[in-house]
Amino acid sequence: MLRKEEKNMGNIEIKTREEKKQREKAYYEEAPQIGGRRPSRIRQQINRGMTVFVIVAACILFYFALLRLGHISDVIFKIIDVLKPVLYGCIIAYLLNPIVKRVDAFLIPKLQERMKKPENAEKVSRSVGIFVSLIILIVLITVLLNMLIPELYSSIRNMVLTLPKQVNDALDKINSIQLEDSTTVAILKNALEEGTTMLTNWLRTDLMTQVNSLMSNLTVGIFNVISEVFNMLIGVIVSVYILYSKEIFARQCKKAVYALFRADRANMVLHITTKSNEIFGGFVIGKILDSAIIGLLCFIGLTILNMPYTMLVSVIVGVTNVIPFFGPYIGAIPSTLLILLANPIKGIYFLIFILLLQQLDGNFIGPKILGNSTGLSSFWVIFSILLGGGLFGFLGMLLGVPTFAVIYYIIELIIDGRLHRKNLPESSDYYDEYSFVDDTGKYVISRETMEKKHKEKCEKEKSMKEKGE
Repeated sequence: MLRKEEKNMGNIEIKTREEKKQREKAYYEEAPQIGGRRPSRIRQQINRGMTVFVIVAACILFYFALLRLGHISDVIFKIIDVLKPVLYGCIIAYLLNPIVKRVDAFLIPKLQERMKKPENAEKVSRSVGIFVSLIILIVLITVLLNMLIPELYSSIRNMVLTLPKQVNDALDKINSIQLEDSTTVAILKNALEEGTTMLTNWLRTDLMTQVNSLMSNLTVGIFNVISEVFNMLIGVIVSVYILYSKEIFARQCKKAVYALFRADRANMVLHITTKSNEIFGGFVIGKILDSAIIGLLCFIGLTILNMPYTMLVSVIVGVTNVIPFFGPYIGAIPSTLLILLANPIKGIYFLIFILLLQQLDGNFIGPKILGNSTGLSSFWVIFSILLGGGLFGFLGMLLGVPTFAVIYYIIELIIDGRLHRKNLPESSDYYDEYSFVDDTGKYVISRETMEKKHKEKCEKEKSMKEKGE
């Protein structure tokens, strides 16, 4: 009898520990079901009326917004321009946050053993983490500038000095080629003559008239660069305050969400926010690291192969690699043309090298660093890049994939929630050619799907047994 009671007490303790472990994880991190409870009929009618009113009001506001679109955009851009230091600070803090978290995870347990108050340990650790992250940032920027600027200056200078001669040599080689097809020769000569004439006219007339505007644009450009550097310096200071008080900001935002929304909707908002942070953090930081590795490997490979414009091409390849899918091709095309003009044989070698490097990145380096951080298929990746690039340019191509991944996840939550309410399966595997939902709302599974699921279940059980053994 005593043994039985002791056993029951032990089970209660285990259960309590498991419950405590579950409570330590945020409630909203698990994906909630959308549309779990239905409101009353009166509430439904009120909601429908309010929905109609909101739609009509939104349409009217949208119409007047279109009439004043120019003024609205000017105001928005003005606000963004004023808040640039804060935006830069948020971006810098977001990029440095992983380093601060690593330092906190390492230092806080050790400091708590030596300090009486846990709060002091957290403050000291946070200060050390921010200092370390800023030092790493400054060191990286300094090293990159010292490495890149002299090499880039030398490469660009040599390109400017040698490019006209290389173009003329290429034209002379084309002119010297004797082809059997006289029509092709005539077309090539006419194209060369017209191109030469247009270039000469542009140098004599248009270039000289545009020198003043170019100089004024250059002055404005220098002023803009200085202004952006100043904003970034202020952004670094802002990032320190954000990193030091990030828990306070998070708590304030969480409190506001629970105050503004119903409990289930607030949890939904917090869950989507957590998921968005996971997607953006994994993708952006991973992509930057992946591009830095590719740029370094490209520099090493080009140095070994003794290629011209080594640093310039490596920077182009590394920077454009940040863009998913299309980035390698965007960087490879101008780089190949530059090297082809200098040395056609080396241009071909470079093309082979860059193809091998991109295969290495696509099959090994990229998957290891990024994994499946977005959860999107190849089609949706291409779709999001084209849409983001078409709307917002380079920034849209970079952030289009994680942004669309968040939208895709939200749509998936809505669809799964509605299917759950209808007692229908949520996985897409169940909706094959032969499976269907009858008029009563009952799901009818096909024999093919049933056999497939049974096979998957057997394989899973087999693998679990093998792991257990």
